[in-house]
Amino acid sequence: MLTFYNFPKAPSPRRAEMVLIEKDISYDNVTVDLASGEHFGDAFRAINPSCTVPALKTGSGEVLTDNHGILAYLEATYPEPPLLGRTALEKAAVASWQARIEFEGLLAIAEALRNSAPAMKGRALTGPHSYEQIPALAERGVKRLGIFWEVLDQQLEGRDYVATNDFTAADILAVVAVDFAKIIRQSPRQHFANLWRWRESLHERPSVAKTAP
Repeated sequence: MLTFYNFPKAPSPRRAEMVLIEKDISYDNVTVDLASGEHFGDAFRAINPSCTVPALKTGSGEVLTDNHGILAYLEATYPEPPLLGRTALEKAAVASWQARIEFEGLLAIAEALRNSAPAMKGRALTGPHSYEQIPALAERGVKRLGIFWEVLDQQLEGRDYVATNDFTAADILAVVAVDFAKIIRQSPRQHFANLWRWRESLHERPSVAKTAP
């Protein structure tokens, strides 16, 4: 049985949990309370020295401590349904869009949030070390995100999914980014019709609905 270390509704573990749900994988769900700082305690440090969630313990005891490793492991171990594409070109498209969504979307949101929120003073980056906020990075994050929404909206014109004709890991990342953006009041709802149509079409999908913030 897999053990999934989670903090419900947080964007990073949500990515991994959506993969688990899409592949209909059974797992033990262990909540790590980020709000109380449990992830910095000795017990969780022994599981993941980076002090971040998600983490996934395999049945044989190995612990995977980042989304990229978790997705690669789950895709190889539970290949159906494929979330990284079926053909060589599909795999390339999914990989490309995952990279863009993470760097231009999710990281832009994180940049804006972690460099502006009073609660994250001294915590501008995740992990065990302290980093001071840089307000200019918050402004840049918002600008980057606005540009990325335009890119994603154009990609979704006439399409049901981001990278291929099927729901993939690229859609998972994009859902997480769109929903996470609400925390910095940068939802694409009002200005990007293709993007919002796509997001609304996924509203009842189990992996989306069960993990919605």
